[in-house]
Amino acid sequence: MNFFRGVIGGQAAGPQPSGAETIQKLCDRVASSTLLEDRRDAVRALKSLSKKYRMEVGTQAMDHLINILQTDRSDSEILGYALDTLYNIICNDEEEEQDESEDAVTPLPVSGKHKNVSVPDENAQKQADDLGALFTDKFIQDPEHVTLLLTLLEEFDFHVRWPGVKLLTALLKNQGVQLQGVILVSPMGVSRLMDLLADSREVIRNDGLLLLQQLTKGNAAIQKIVAFENAFERLLDIITEEGSSDGGIVVEDCLLLLLNLLKNNSSNQNFFKEGSYIQRMKPWFEVGDDNSGWSAQKVTNLHLMLQLVRVMVSPVNSPGATSSCQKSMYQCGLLQQLCTILMATGVPADILTETINTVSEVIRGSQVNQDYFASVNAPSNPPRPAIVVLLMSMVNERQPFVLRCAVLYCFQCFLYKNQKGQGEIVATLLPSTIDANSISAGQLLCGGLFSADSLSNWCAAVALAHALQDNLTQKEQLLRVQLATSLGKPPVSLLQQCTNILSQGSKVQTRVGLLMLLCTWISNCPIAVTHFLHNQENVPFLTAQISENLGEDERLVQGLCALLLGICIYYNDNSLENYTKEKLKQLIEKRIGKENFVEKLGFITKHELYSRAAQKPQPVFPSPEQMLFDHEFTKLVKELEGVITKAVHKSSEEEKKEEEVKKTLEQHDNIVTQYKELIREQDSQIQELKEQVASMTSQNEQKQATITQQLSQIQQHKDQYNILKLKLGKENQSQSNSQGDVSQVNGLQTEELIQLKEEVEELRKQHTLLQTQLDDKDALINTLRSEAAQTAEGSAGGSENTELLKELETLRSQVQSQSTEINQLQTEREELLRRAEAGSSDVVHSSDGSLDSAKMAELESRLAAQMTETERLKEETKSLSGSRADLEQQLASATSTVAILQTEKAKLQTEVQESKKEQDDLLMLLADQDQKIHSLKQKLKDLGETVEDEDDLDAREQTDDDEEEEEEEDED
Repeated sequence: MNFFRGVIGGQAAGPQPSGAETIQKLCDRVASSTLLEDRRDAVRALKSLSKKYRMEVGTQAMDHLINILQTDRSDSEILGYALDTLYNIICNDEEEEQDESEDAVTPLPVSGKHKNVSVPDENAQKQADDLGALFTDKFIQDPEHVTLLLTLLEEFDFHVRWPGVKLLTALLKNQGVQLQGVILVSPMGVSRLMDLLADSREVIRNDGLLLLQQLTKGNAAIQKIVAFENAFERLLDIITEEGSSDGGIVVEDCLLLLLNLLKNNSSNQNFFKEGSYIQRMKPWFEVGDDNSGWSAQKVTNLHLMLQLVRVMVSPVNSPGATSSCQKSMYQCGLLQQLCTILMATGVPADILTETINTVSEVIRGSQVNQDYFASVNAPSNPPRPAIVVLLMSMVNERQPFVLRCAVLYCFQCFLYKNQKGQGEIVATLLPSTIDANSISAGQLLCGGLFSADSLSNWCAAVALAHALQDNLTQKEQLLRVQLATSLGKPPVSLLQQCTNILSQGSKVQTRVGLLMLLCTWISNCPIAVTHFLHNQENVPFLTAQISENLGEDERLVQGLCALLLGICIYYNDNSLENYTKEKLKQLIEKRIGKENFVEKLGFITKHELYSRAAQKPQPVFPSPEQMLFDHEFTKLVKELEGVITKAVHKSSEEEKKEEEVKKTLEQHDNIVTQYKELIREQDSQIQELKEQVASMTSQNEQKQATITQQLSQIQQHKDQYNILKLKLGKENQSQSNSQGDVSQVNGLQTEELIQLKEEVEELRKQHTLLQTQLDDKDALINTLRSEAAQTAEGSAGGSENTELLKELETLRSQVQSQSTEINQLQTEREELLRRAEAGSSDVVHSSDGSLDSAKMAELESRLAAQMTETERLKEETKSLSGSRADLEQQLASATSTVAILQTEKAKLQTEVQESKKEQDDLLMLLADQDQKIHSLKQKLKDLGETVEDEDDLDAREQTDDDEEEEEEEDED
């Protein structure tokens, strides 16, 4: 400890050790000391010396410090000192943090090379950077060192985690690519770093943002991992918590990290869009009415936010992804919010410029967004379209150059693939639509085209060229525009006025703009070519410009003139006799020379500003003088340069052959087009038939399912009907037994009726015979009575009379018996007649075969009675039908009763099942209880207790019964 007192305390007597020697002793102490406090003090001393003696500490102590990180993991204080020391020797930043009071160490004597150190110049800074790279390479030579550092970041202790974050950030700044590769292959390496954003201590979270910025630079794989670790959600939450655009430096760091994750990374852009994070950007741009106070930080934040929007809709992205993001921005109201900023007052110029560029790319190529932008009005009196207000800024030479470029880019994006917008712009130039009381876009463009400011000329020419881009209709419509040059002179066409300004020898920028406009205008438009050639001065002017040998500044103008003349040849329809294709080529060959013409044409693509303009659509120029080429025009040059060169070198015979080939190809194309249309129609018909087949198949399947269901229902009904029929048959059989007597009384079978008729006939014959015998007997009785009376008077033959009287009494008794028999027969006859229900029309004959009148009357009465009986039977039939209906009703009620009974039966069966289940459960419980009782008895037996089983009890009861019986017998 005396050593540390000498270092930290006052200076001791004798020569002072040098810095290198002190550092060497401290390193030895770190390596050899066994006490943790000694090692901790030595590392703290190294930390205090690491800034001044960066080289010495780095070369001598790095290995010892890494060893401390590996061995002394349990002590957070020594880990913090070691990490801070490593940070000091690796970091190249100029700013130095003040040490805490307990860490302060008395400065050591400065060696010669450190004595006169002042603010480092460029060489000193370069040397410091070299040292940082050197020590970084040494640290990451072993990937385990990086893994160790990532592991230490999991420590929650502030004195370990914060220095670890700073150290890893410094390593990434010095050797980002190598360290990214190590972290990428480290298990859970990126996930550990993402946990820093969730740290509740703002210092660690903010430094974690800086760490992730360095980590995600230029590495798409790490960018994807960070994005899928929920980085977007966390960063947007932090931005909202910090106050969005009004927030501080933390918001800026979050936005820079978001730009790293999204720029040139289509996967993360799609994930950002699909996660509905675009909608969360809208509140960032809600600027209040009071725009007087814009802090520098707010301007920076809003600038980065606008850049973030542009990254999502950049023209370099895939068209599908850009279109989808543009749609989302319109639907969520983000475009409307940007237009509000665009038309607001008090917005700083750089924010306004970036907002214009952002709106430009949000509407570029999106018809819906372009239509909305066309409907935006500026808050002026009277209200003016936003396009008109922006064009007024573009042609105003007092406006900043970058703002005018931004307005031009916005106008170009508004017209990109927007034929409707192109037509509206050209329509403001036509005579029929010009309104003298208002300023239109066409008037502003014409004013800028012919103003004294060359930049306004160029911008207006390029803007008007975009109104004609790939739109043949508007090229032809623009030929109708007439301009009034001065009083008393007839108006001239816009085309002629452009060529007049060219011939006047204006500035190079103006002539380049006009030539680009003319080339765009007449390309692929034979009518415009004819109008251009109709002016006799145009072709001589172009040939004169091309043939002259001018300086470097005029070469670009010569190349554009060659391009314009070449377009006049290539798109010439030979309608003008003096300027046919062949005559123009002869003119070039005589006046200019084909080789010279092609050489001058090549001046365009060889210009240094041509390649810069061809890179991206946005016009970005360092100065107004370099504003010469337009992006879309470079595409036109690339398309026409080769075909114009071929057209100039071709002979008339080759052209004829080519025209014949073109006609043949056109015919073939027409045939192919017809076949394509036929195939499309057949495809549409096949598709319709497929849809019909699919629908019919589905309908058939549904019907089949319905039929199957109905068949099952019918079968069920049949089964139910058969069951009811059997039940009804049994009931009818029981009822028929009770109604058998009634059926015998009401009607007999035919054979029984015939037999009854025969019996009746025999009884009638017997009755007639008996009646005849009765009459004979009556006559005999009367005769005997008369004789008896005479005998009594004469008193003669007394004995004979007595015999006759006896005989008479006998006869009388016989007659009475016969009368009784006759009455019985009549009674039987009447009964038989009553039993005959449907007797036929029997005719009773007399014994001599003739009909008697009394019997006829009797027959008629019998027929009347039979008719009455028939009517009665009909009434009984009706009553039976009514009773049948009653029976059917009773059957229906019985059926419903059966259904109710079946339901009750099912309920009862369910209850029975539940009862059975309960009984089974009870039996199981009883079985378990018996088992427990048995086991308890067994335990009692094992313990020596006397336990009687049920079998023993039964045997004892049986024994007692036997003994009682024996005692009774003995008593007997």
